Amino acid sequence: MEIIKIVILSLSALLLLFVGASRLIKPIKTYLNNSGIKIENDVNLLNEIRGVSALMLSGGVIVSLGIFFPSLTFTSFVIGALIFLGFFIGRLISMAVDGKPNKQITQGIMFEFVLVRRIFLVY
Repeated sequence: MEIIKIVILSLSALLLLFVGASRLIKPIKTYLNNSGIKIENDVNLLNEIRGVSALMLSGGVIVSLGIFFPSLTFTSFVIGALIFLGFFIGRLISMAVDGKPNKQITQGIMFEFVLVRRIFLVY
């Protein structure tokens, strides 16, 4: 496998695994530290956050499998692209409807855009 594919899959997998796991384990602290968002101890909100976090973690596992199993490389790229593209589009819609988010979230949006762009350029 080309080194660029390994690097892109590795970055994508690490990001999904790290963010998914940290938000799944300690969502209140993680959101405050990484996004500057203060989340209240609301059972329903935490349930939704942990659900999305588990999805991100699962996506990270699938993306990481593509690094080690060549038969899963294409699937890993598709999964990674769908996850990051989904977040990117959702954030753009939110910016249009809700306004511009803080600096930390804006940086995340740019990182998601770069990853999606790289994934599509590789394939």
